[in-house]
Amino acid sequence: MQPDKLHLGQLNSHLGYFLRRLQVLVFQDFIAMLKAMKLRPAQYSVLLVIEANPGKSQALIGQSLGIERARLARLLHELERRKWIRRHRSDGRSHSLILTREGETALTKIKNLAEEHEARIGKQVGPKRRMQLMDLLRDFG
Repeated sequence: MQPDKLHLGQLNSHLGYFLRRLQVLVFQDFIAMLKAMKLRPAQYSVLLVIEANPGKSQALIGQSLGIERARLARLLHELERRKWIRRHRSDGRSHSLILTREGETALTKIKNLAEEHEARIGKQVGPKRRMQLMDLLRDFG
């Protein structure tokens, strides 16, 4: 062990600790990659889910991504301000979401940056381990 590296003690057997470390590594790279687009990971997730499910309710989208209602409302407000999404009142209480043309154009650029990020992370992890990780983690998502 390196002289300036600490022992992790019991943390060395905690799955949550290592998942969090991996998440921090991935998010730091992702945020840096998308800095030019001024986009956060949760916003990216919402845009992708709206693209894949046009016209679905914001409640359903928030629920599927595990985003609390108040946070989702702020996030959607920002995406609307940027003219990337549009909300339509689908009944008296719920809103359906669609991407605008501007949102589709932005998302194309964003996806290209995200692919670069995925390639870089995949290279760090290695293709075989990346596939194993994805197979394991999909069971929980």
